[in-house]
Amino acid sequence: MAVHVVTGAFGFSGRAITARLLDRGHTVRTLTNSPDRPHPFGDRVQVYPMIFTDPDALARALNGADLLYNTYWVRFNHRRFGHASAVENTIRLFEAARRSGVQRVVHTSITNPSIDSPLEYFRGKAELEQALAATGLSHSILRPAVLFGQGGILVNNIAWALRRLPVFGVFGDGNYRLQPIHVDDFADLAVEHAERSDDVVIDAIGPETFTFRSLVETIGRAIGRPRRIISVSPRIGFMVASLIGRMTNDVFLTREEIDGLMQNLLWTTSRPTGEVRLTDWATDNAQRLGSRYASELGRRRDRTCSYDAN
Repeated sequence: MAVHVVTGAFGFSGRAITARLLDRGHTVRTLTNSPDRPHPFGDRVQVYPMIFTDPDALARALNGADLLYNTYWVRFNHRRFGHASAVENTIRLFEAARRSGVQRVVHTSITNPSIDSPLEYFRGKAELEQALAATGLSHSILRPAVLFGQGGILVNNIAWALRRLPVFGVFGDGNYRLQPIHVDDFADLAVEHAERSDDVVIDAIGPETFTFRSLVETIGRAIGRPRRIISVSPRIGFMVASLIGRMTNDVFLTREEIDGLMQNLLWTTSRPTGEVRLTDWATDNAQRLGSRYASELGRRRDRTCSYDAN
């Protein structure tokens, strides 16, 4: 069987990909900063540190590997990490893969990346797509809009807010769109694309298209907490999000994420690649969804915390 390397195999999308590879009998390695994070794989995954400052160590970790699944990225800029360093680190990873003879890379990007975007997240993702193509490595680039499922953040924290707030504010009219895909559908797509030989760029989107307003309404109904939805300016919305962030010691939502939503960057005209409906999943998981806050920074501070904690 082939040797597959997954960045962040004990995280959210990386864990779903790893589970499928192990079920197929493949040898799996991971590059991770969280070797002690709880996971269901026992000793079946070979663990290597993710040391971007040591290109030789990266290359050694990838020696003999056939495929690389890259899920590494950062959601926002912080004093300890940022988009610019994530771009530099990922380029080093791609170069190490090329040096080590990796045959194919399956890379996680984002819907509607653009090298000309004023939003650093989307611009950085476009830079990485270009950098991967420039290596000459065989590759598939998967562009998810929003991932949801057990261990996800956005949908869970919308539900968390709905459980606690008497009203829910959406930015502007709330009619900008997004197409969430379940993490298992995304993982299936990643493993399927590892078996291809052509270079592919594909939008990884679910079967339902929501406006942001209708997404909040759907989640509220599913968990039995329908709330009045009010329109607020992006400035006021960001102020409220910042207040929640201070209360939770986290970053609830960034201004760049608000701008990306309102610019319809999480929506495409592509055919859906996922099958799991968020409407059904939220109903099936209503009791647990949003019962606990999912902290991005908490997961980075505590590398022994399970993603199942929320």
